[in-house]
Amino acid sequence: MDIAERVYQIVAAIPKGKVMTYGQIGVMVEIGPRQVGRILHNNPDDSLTPCHRVVHTDGSIASGYAFGGEGKQREILEKEGVKFKNGKVVFG
Repeated sequence: MDIAERVYQIVAAIPKGKVMTYGQIGVMVEIGPRQVGRILHNNPDDSLTPCHRVVHTDGSIASGYAFGGEGKQREILEKEGVKFKNGKVVFG
């Protein structure tokens, strides 16, 4: 399995209403967080890989969210029950 497939597999396992960071995923597959972002930006199927559940370490969401922009990512996360404070995801 190549690195991209491993990233997609990890992201597919993030439960609804939860998030992971690019850095957490990067540690798991031994690549940098920017590489994780690049892989997710090229995600061939958003319905199988819920990349909206991946955020920056500080809780901010991707300004270049590939499937509808930053507002769309926040909208989806909020519908799943993810809480925000001051524009950032509240962890925990």
